[in-house]
Amino acid sequence: MDQKQIVKQMLEFNQSTFNNAFDMMTLFQDQFETVANAALDQTNVLPAEGRKIMENWAEIYKSGRHALRARINNNFKQAENLFAV
Repeated sequence: MDQKQIVKQMLEFNQSTFNNAFDMMTLFQDQFETVANAALDQTNVLPAEGRKIMENWAEIYKSGRHALRARINNNFKQAENLFAV
């Protein structure tokens, strides 16, 4: 088997593994956010200002998560171009 083909298969495997792990992590984080919001809605422990801060923090976290995924996908594309068959 050609070495470039082996590297291509390895990259595809690594990208698939990353995508699956990242999707699972995203699912857990979104589910936790849903549970946390439900718990906060049922209690009055957190004032409105604190709630707003938590919502902003969650949005910043999500945008960072999307930026990370885009950067890693870009790196996979660069690696594929480097080892193009």
